[in-house]
Amino acid sequence: MRNATIRQLQIFSVAASHLSFARAAEQLHLTHAAISLQVKQLEEVCGTLLFERIGKRVFLTEAGEVLLEHARQILQSLKDADEALLALKGVQGGRIAVAVASTAEYFAPGLLAEFCKKHADVRIRLLIDNRDTVSRLLAGNEVDLAIMGRPPATLDATARAFAPHPLVIVASADHPLSRRKNIAVEDLTGETLIVRESGSGTRSAMAEFFQERSIKPRIGMEMASNEAIKQAVVAGLGISFISQHTLGLELSAGRLSILKVEGTPVMRRWHMVRHRSKHMTPALAAFWDFVVEFAPAYLRQLV
Repeated sequence: MRNATIRQLQIFSVAASHLSFARAAEQLHLTHAAISLQVKQLEEVCGTLLFERIGKRVFLTEAGEVLLEHARQILQSLKDADEALLALKGVQGGRIAVAVASTAEYFAPGLLAEFCKKHADVRIRLLIDNRDTVSRLLAGNEVDLAIMGRPPATLDATARAFAPHPLVIVASADHPLSRRKNIAVEDLTGETLIVRESGSGTRSAMAEFFQERSIKPRIGMEMASNEAIKQAVVAGLGISFISQHTLGLELSAGRLSILKVEGTPVMRRWHMVRHRSKHMTPALAAFWDFVVEFAPAYLRQLV
């Protein structure tokens, strides 16, 4: 292993986390061929295969699992050394990796922009993905913190709620229900719902909402994108249970209507989450405090 390079370990770690060379190439801004070449060279150094393909799926070999554990330790030690040196410089010159659940992508870039106005020298890497992936990035210490709904129950984490998160039921502006002032939940049983994928925070909140009222919704479509859901609702393909923070443009343009359903909006909270053992550099501490102080007023403008 003396001949393995840090770059090879970085690429291997990302590819192993996703179990996908394509996803690794996308995250690292490299070509698929470059990822394959680096992994092949690392396998030659190790003298064994690190990945195996069964059908259309990629798996780590036993050797790959062993190397991944050590690679993460090596990369974390380097990151700790880098952060320790940056800490000596204070907030200036620091860097932060932030993962954002996809529903929060509608406001997170604005928060980052406001933070950068005050701390122009801090470098920020922003990753946007679904709840499960964001949770995995936190658990693997691949990001410094996450902005999401409910913190992962299985993660040893420190979480801070920083703003209300209203979830509403929407329909196209010309839907018959959009003209009603009071809608019972039972009135939705005949409607087709367009929903987020299983595992998303929005999907979980929707399931709880209907389960508490002993109603089984009729799910017609499942989509992994809030944008796709909104366009499907605008087109009249159904109604949806969705974050109000995603609706600004469609509401202002009069294309969507928030239905006045009893029990809504369902109020949740946005959280910042970091691993409990995560070292708080000056830059990370400054961002944490900034979100707590600035975000509540900023998000109120979006509803």
